[in-house]
Amino acid sequence: MSSQRAAVVADAAIAILAERGMRGLTHRAVDEAAGLPPGSTSNHARTRAALLELTLARLAEREEAVFAAATPPDGGMPEGAGEVAPLADLLARTIHAAITVHRETTIARYELALEASRRPELRTIYDEVGRRFREQAVAVLAAAGSPDPVRHGRQMVAYVEGMLFDAIVGAGDVPDLDELGAAFRELLRVVSGR
Repeated sequence: MSSQRAAVVADAAIAILAERGMRGLTHRAVDEAAGLPPGSTSNHARTRAALLELTLARLAEREEAVFAAATPPDGGMPEGAGEVAPLADLLARTIHAAITVHRETTIARYELALEASRRPELRTIYDEVGRRFREQAVAVLAAAGSPDPVRHGRQMVAYVEGMLFDAIVGAGDVPDLDELGAAFRELLRVVSGR
C-alpha cells in the first residue's frame, strides 16, 4: 500500500464488501465507513475499477499477513516440516484463522473473485495474487515429500478453498482446530505417500 490513508480506504472497502457486498461498495460509503471527509476515497481511487484494484491489493496484503503469522520467523517451514503432523498443524491454524479471526477478509475475497470473473483488469491482479498462494502450496507440499508438488499444490488449494467456502458461505459448520488438523494430516499423508 502506497500510503497509510490508502490502507485505511482499502480496509474500509474490505469491511463494506464483507458486510454489504459489491453493490454496497461506493466511494461515499467508503468515506463514511473510514470516517474520512467526503471525496477522500476518490483521491486514492478515482474510478470504481481503481477502488477495486486498491482493495484487492490490500486484501492480498492482509491474507499474506495471516499466512506469514502462521509460519516460523525465518520464513521457512516449521521444525520437522518433513513430518506430516507439524505441517498439518500449521495449515490448520492458518485456515482456522481465515475462517474465524479473518472472516471479513475471506468474505471480501469471494466478492472480489466474482467481480474479477467479469473484469479482465481485475482478473489479472487476482490471478497474480492466486499464483503467489499456489507457489506457497507447492513449497509446503515439496517439504512434505510430495513426489509431484505442483499437481498436489493445485489440489491443496482446491481443498482449502472448498473448506473455506463451505465454512463461510456454504452450509457447513466451522471446523475446530482438531478437525482441521486431522483433515490436513490425512491429506498430507496421501500426497506424501506416508
